[in-house]
This record gives sequence, C-alpha cells and structure tokens, in this order.
Amino acid sequence: MAQIRVTQLHKAFAEFTAVQDSTFTVRDGEFFCLLGPSGCGKTTTLRMIAGLELPTSGQIFLDDDDVSFKRASERDIAFVFQMFALYPHMNVRENIAFPLVSQGLPRAEIDHRVQEAARTLQITGLLDASVSGLSSGDRQRVALGRAIVRKPLAFLMDEPLGALDAEFREVMCRELRALHDRLNATTVYVTHDQTEAMSMADTIAVMNKGLIEQLGAPMDVYERPASVFVADFIGSPSMNFLPFETTIAAGAQAVNVSGATLGMPELRENVEMRKLLYGVRPEHVSFDDNSSLRGEVLGSEYLGTSQVVTVALSSGTTLRAKVDADVPATRGDQVGLRFNASAVSLFDQASGRALRTARDDAASYQRPRGYGAQHG
Repeated sequence: MAQIRVTQLHKAFAEFTAVQDSTFTVRDGEFFCLLGPSGCGKTTTLRMIAGLELPTSGQIFLDDDDVSFKRASERDIAFVFQMFALYPHMNVRENIAFPLVSQGLPRAEIDHRVQEAARTLQITGLLDASVSGLSSGDRQRVALGRAIVRKPLAFLMDEPLGALDAEFREVMCRELRALHDRLNATTVYVTHDQTEAMSMADTIAVMNKGLIEQLGAPMDVYERPASVFVADFIGSPSMNFLPFETTIAAGAQAVNVSGATLGMPELRENVEMRKLLYGVRPEHVSFDDNSSLRGEVLGSEYLGTSQVVTVALSSGTTLRAKVDADVPATRGDQVGLRFNASAVSLFDQASGRALRTARDDAASYQRPRGYGAQHG
C-alpha cells in the first residue's frame, strides 16, 4: 500500500471552481473519507487522484511518485464506482478476473487471486453465477473483488453503498471496514452520508463549495467543529445555534444569551462587539426548572430509549434537546433549559469560523481551509 499526498489541488471548469487548493495526506493503510453535500467537490477530488480528471494546478503523490498529470492506467490504483459497473455478459468469476486478464497475467495466477478475493468477500459459492441475478449487496462484493485482485497501491471508492437500502448499507459499512482492516489498505472513500463517514473513517475531510472546511478524526470533527457548516452538517439532529451579540474578553467562561447567563469553555481570544452563535448539540441540552433560560415545548420525537424535544425560546429561536424517553415533555409545557458548558462551541456569524476555547487545547484542531482568503 502507499501514502497519498495532495498539495494545493485546484480544479476549475471554465468559470466554475470545483476544488479550491486542497491539501491533505492519506497515510499508508488509512481509511480516509471525503464527506460533504452534493456538488462540494469530493468526487472531483477523487477522480483527480485516480487520474480520471487532470488538475488545473497542484500536485498528487503516490508515495514519492508525482502522478499529477499521469494517465489513470499509469497509476496503480483501483476505483470502485457507485453503480458497480459490472459486465452483464460475464459471470462473477470472469468479472473479478477481468483486470488481471487485461494485464496478461498467467492463468494460474489469475485463478489463485480470484479464489483469494472470493474467500475474503465470502462469495466463493457465487463464482459461476451470472451477475444479473445477484442482489445489490452481492454485486457490490463482486465490484470490490475486481478491485482487490489487482493488489493496488490504494483503493478509491465513490459512494459505493449509495444504491443499497438503509438496513443493508449499515451491514456493508461494517463489512467494508473489516475488509479494509484485513487488507491494511490505503482507502479514500467519498460519501455524503455522515453515518458512513463517522462509522468507518480514521480521518474525515469535510468539504463545502470546493473547500476542505475541517480535517480530523471523527470524534474531533463532531465534538470540535471548526465552522458553522461542519457543526450543522455533522450530527443528527444537528447542532443548535443561538444568535447573540456581545464583547467577550479572553478567559471568559460565560456569556449572556437571550437574557440568560450561559456557561462555556474558557475563551482563548478577545472578541470585540460582534455577532456570534452559541452552539450546543441536542444531547448536551437538559431540562432544569431552576434555569433562567426558558422555552415552550413544541413537540417531541420518540426514539425508544430517548426522545428529541423541540423547544421555542421567547427570542423566536427554536432548539432541540435529546433527553431520556421518560422525561416529561408535553406540547405547551414551559421548561427550563441547561447546557453542558464544557461541550459548547462559539462561532463568528460573519465568517462562520469557530472561536478558540479551552476545549480545543486537548485535541488537534484545524481551522477551516480558505477562510482567510474567502471571508477576509
């Protein structure tokens, strides 16, 4: 396997910029996920790594080999597509063997590698079956098998589970991660599904409008979002945002929001009079009759062991609290709200960037790429 290093990668299509100066490294054997909404540039980035698109500028290295402008055939990379891309006139064995046959490998070597891949994917009994009669899950295994037999330097996957139903997608997430661990494979995986990214990735790059907004481990991205976009995109339900305007001195551990004094981690920077957002995730909101921040229950969503309660504040802001299922919450109830101050994030409304607090000091923290140039 190999390390993939991307430096200042840029891709423009006429007047449209798809990828803006992305820089990141995929370590040898790492499961790296490009996550973001449709049109954010994640697939274009993947296609440039594969050689299916050439960058406008920037560099791509496989180990120490600069492959930026090499053909796809000159890069030892396997690509797994969303729609499987199997040959319907071939059976499973022939589909898996096809890239090896194209390379002219000896028949004995081809048979050995096909059997090895089939055992790894648990599809040995399907080798002589027609692909047209397979389930979506088995077709995806065949597509993976065709990539595995090549023993490439890296695997690139473009939303390979997108065509599967939700229940089977969860099963395949576990199988894909287990396969990655068995092969010790360097993998770059593209998805718009945060659940896939959070459950499989070692490192996540969250993309938005061609920019990498945050790069980090799943826990860091979730607990310490670097921007409003990341905080809103990651998490279900997403983070609550309470707008306010104030001046805060470095070292402050509380702010006044909607007439209530709310705690937060110690601020590491001075903030002059500015419009800010107080961000807190639903699981860090609880009910407390003694709290000065109060609101009216608009409704609740029962989730079995928990419930998501929507509350309207007098300021007009609504927020959601994820609490135990047995906590009383009836439409029209007046409730007090308390937040876990150690888990709060503060954001600048104008730039969308997170303000640095004491909670960031305990983890590797990266600013959103491009904020200096784009937001001034």
